[in-house]
Amino acid sequence: MDDFVLNEHNKEEFPPAHTAEHLLNQTMIRLFGCERSYNAHVERKKSKMSFHLDHKPSRQEEKEIERRMNELIAADMPVTFEFADRYHLPDGIALDRLPVDASDTIRLVRIGDYDVCPCIGKHVRSTVQIGRFEMLGTNWDEHEHSFRVRFKIVQ
Repeated sequence: MDDFVLNEHNKEEFPPAHTAEHLLNQTMIRLFGCERSYNAHVERKKSKMSFHLDHKPSRQEEKEIERRMNELIAADMPVTFEFADRYHLPDGIALDRLPVDASDTIRLVRIGDYDVCPCIGKHVRSTVQIGRFEMLGTNWDEHEHSFRVRFKIVQ
């Protein structure tokens, strides 16, 4: 089933950073009650993700993001995949970011019991393989209520 192509995928991810993207999305949801990132550029050298938040995070909140990310990575959670029919998905799984021509069979990526979302990208097998999450900086746009996190993965 590993060679079964559900949808065309035109990007070659760096699995540690791509898996960290999933963790950061769920961390932001849990810390700030926001949605998953609305704009992400995840690469080997450095990455950035933007979230709509109701307030500008304090320096303590920024440090907490980094602390939690490294705690989650160290927890050595398994990264697993499962396939589900798009019409019978587990509660909380949104399909609004999938392409309109996405197949009826959806691959869900699960990181321990911490996060699950549709994804066809490449991931590590366990969070400990990610390395260390290093926050490089943040930006806040007051008008858009947008918080951008810049980070890199150090292996």
